[in-house]
Amino acid sequence: MAAPRATAAEQTMKKPTDSSLNPVYSTSQGSECFSADSGTREDYLVDFLEKEVGCDLKSLKNVGNLLEKLREENSVLEEQVLTVSSSVPPKVSAALLAAEDAVSSLEDLLQRERLISNKLHQHLQGAQPWMDNLGQTLNQVDTIERHVKYLRCLQHIEELSAAVQQCLMTSSVWEAIRAVDNMAALDAGLSRSGCSHLQDFLRETLHFWHKIIKDRLAGDFEKVLTQLHWPIISPPTQSLTPTANGQEINSQLELLVTQLLALQTSDDLVSQRALASCQSAPPTQPASLAKAPSPATPLCLPIQIMLLPLSRRFRYHFYGNRQTNTLSKPEWYLTQVLMWMGNSSAFMEEKIQPILDRAGASISAMVELCRGLLSLVQEKVASDASRLLYDDVLFCHLVEEVLQFEKELRSNQSYPAPLPGLLHLLLEDTILQKWLTVEKKMAVEKMDAMLSAEGAWSSQYKDISDMDELKAPDCAETFMTLLQVITERYRALPCPSAQLKFLGLQRELVDDFRIRLTQVMKEESRCPLGARYCAILNAVNYISTILGDWGDNVFFLQLQQAAVSLGEEVVLGGLGVMEVGRLASLEGSLFEGLLALLDRLKGDMMGRLLEWTMREITEKAKPYGQDRWLSLPPQQDQSTMTLSSSACPMMLCVRDRLLNLHQVLSLPLFQLAWQGLAERLDNVLYQDVILSNHFSEGGAAQLQFDMTRNLFPLFGHYCKRPENFFKHVKEACIILCLNVGSAILLRNLLKDSEGEGTGWAGAGDPPPESALNELGVYCLAASDVLILLNLRASWPGQ
Repeated sequence: MAAPRATAAEQTMKKPTDSSLNPVYSTSQGSECFSADSGTREDYLVDFLEKEVGCDLKSLKNVGNLLEKLREENSVLEEQVLTVSSSVPPKVSAALLAAEDAVSSLEDLLQRERLISNKLHQHLQGAQPWMDNLGQTLNQVDTIERHVKYLRCLQHIEELSAAVQQCLMTSSVWEAIRAVDNMAALDAGLSRSGCSHLQDFLRETLHFWHKIIKDRLAGDFEKVLTQLHWPIISPPTQSLTPTANGQEINSQLELLVTQLLALQTSDDLVSQRALASCQSAPPTQPASLAKAPSPATPLCLPIQIMLLPLSRRFRYHFYGNRQTNTLSKPEWYLTQVLMWMGNSSAFMEEKIQPILDRAGASISAMVELCRGLLSLVQEKVASDASRLLYDDVLFCHLVEEVLQFEKELRSNQSYPAPLPGLLHLLLEDTILQKWLTVEKKMAVEKMDAMLSAEGAWSSQYKDISDMDELKAPDCAETFMTLLQVITERYRALPCPSAQLKFLGLQRELVDDFRIRLTQVMKEESRCPLGARYCAILNAVNYISTILGDWGDNVFFLQLQQAAVSLGEEVVLGGLGVMEVGRLASLEGSLFEGLLALLDRLKGDMMGRLLEWTMREITEKAKPYGQDRWLSLPPQQDQSTMTLSSSACPMMLCVRDRLLNLHQVLSLPLFQLAWQGLAERLDNVLYQDVILSNHFSEGGAAQLQFDMTRNLFPLFGHYCKRPENFFKHVKEACIILCLNVGSAILLRNLLKDSEGEGTGWAGAGDPPPESALNELGVYCLAASDVLILLNLRASWPGQ
């Protein structure tokens, strides 16, 4: 039995696993098993026998079946190995044969390729002379063809030129215009051609005939305009329609305007060529003139001719050595141009505009005339501005006149907003910087003058109560008017960046004025109740109020959005991300920093004013606090209640100070002043009078009478319920004037609640706060009420 077991175990070690269908895997697994040490093999055999045979000796009869099973598995593995080893050599042989066939075919193909390449090379060498000859012939043909086209084009130009000449000789103006338009179209077609001489010839021919036709039409047009009394220099005093042969003149006018419009295409082309040649030439005029903007599109040709007499008049009067050409009087030529626009409007609307409409031209005759006149003014203003950079007075005068001209142009002449006027001339870097410098210089000078003026700290509306609510001193009102004038000057500028520069200047001026007010305030702080000190306080409040209103103004909100989008350092410098975000969401304003500084100054000045006032009132209140409150008789023993004699000086002082503050402070400031005064006085009376004394029943009644019938009414002129501003005093009077029974119950309740901490004596008793609220006590704490109860002298048994 030992030999079969060994054989079975040996064969069992060769038994394939779940992957026995893969011979390679089985072989490698078997080699790994047999390469293990002997101890591992013995363990494996023992485990295998225990699993298959076990401890039952009767199961040894199954050894034969186990051996047979292992032999069958072994034979299957042998067959698999033999099958694999026998099938590999035929496949390899077939692959080698296929590779040899491919190599042979490749060599045949390479041989054929070499033969064909040699034949092709020989053919190309033989055909090269033919190719050279054919290329030369084709080049000659191409050259001849281009020459023919060149000559045909030249012939076409000459034909068009001859046609124009023939049309002009026969007075066929329309045909001549069409021929010139054909020349213009041909020039546009040759724009990308390299035939520069042909282009020059065509342009010279076009310019030649265009000038002849234009001069002829312009001469006839000027004659008709003369008959219609153009140009209209002065306001028309008679009908624009002539009495004699009016219909014939109108027909001629319409014909000439229509023909000039038809000549517009070639005129634009000639004008563009002339402009290009001028730009390519070195500039001979000053830089400021070179930067003067030209119209976006050429003027309508009939309007160009109509502008000629006005242009001659303008240059005659406002250039050269004429007395009307003076740098100190820019209003002369600006007003003259506005007058020409106004005087010509009726003629343009009644005579020229209907013809343009019938011709299908989408042009406004009046706007075209304004554009032409503006080009004259733009050139003149640019020239004068560059010459006035070193004269502040004349420069400011020029800026003022330009702004006024722009305003009248847009309002009276209805000049379209998208079209440029004169303001863009002021945005040139040098001129804009000069404007800002002069604006700041003159503003500072005016600030010095307004602060040193005799009536700087008095209000010009002091005698008119309805208009003097803010009681702004003259210097503050003049300063804010100055800022408003600056705003009106730069409001119309077409560039938000330039507007923000002026806004930065305004903020700088406000801060400068605040510093000046602070300096004057420090000089007057020795007497805070003086008129000048209160006038400074009114000035600070007035400026703060106006800036707050500006922060909600649409114009400044638009500037705020522009500042955020442009990231202007002049306005946003020093602000963090959160502050810029608040500006972008319109939660803040561009004046927030200035308003914070002004509010701080206002708070400091108001605090000093109230402190000075309370110092005087406190001094007057000392005798009142030292009165004999404990020995005063009960109220029923007195015939009538009167004000305590010791309180009279204090009451008079309070009354006088309230009247004085009401007269010298603006209404919003006085509201703050009397409320602050009431709060301080409430604290002084509570601390120095009530808590410093003991009160009999009569003393408590006298105190309540003094407060409710004398002190509170002094403030009743300014509010409906003045006692609400004296909460400590009012509630203390309530506690001191309680009848004895209520006072005993309240004291017991408060003592019990004090002993129980936050609780109270019984479950049915109300909390102390509820009891105090029922009495009208809301401000004083329970501990304060106990202190006041202990100040009562009238307790049973005492």
